[in-house]
Amino acid sequence: QIQLVESGGGLVQAGGSLRLSCVASGRTSTSVAMGWFRRAPGKEREFVSGISWSGGSRTHYADSVKGRFTISGDKAAKTSYLQMNALRPEDTAVYYCAIVAYAEAGMDLGGAIDYDCWGRGTQVTVSS
Repeated sequence: QIQLVESGGGLVQAGGSLRLSCVASGRTSTSVAMGWFRRAPGKEREFVSGISWSGGSRTHYADSVKGRFTISGDKAAKTSYLQMNALRPEDTAVYYCAIVAYAEAGMDLGGAIDYDCWGRGTQVTVSS
């Protein structure tokens, strides 16, 4: 059974920064992918960023966060980080970490349906 635990959320002023962390426990392959999604009040869940270690390391970002957010991680430790800079009030949401335990090379990192397990989420609130 895979479990994910997120941390690092909080309240920050617009223009500020936060760093989210996600640690996975449980059995996976060495070819994992980890992603971050978010859900704002009254909105659908949306993809934020993903990282894959299947067939080499690659990352992917939603257009709304490109240039502001950076995803990184440690494959061996099954850990993912999301560095969020230049935060905006519209970034306010619950942020969820997710993992693909056996990721195929070239998988669509933005597809929520492809992820096997999800964390409980961490609240990020950006004040104006």
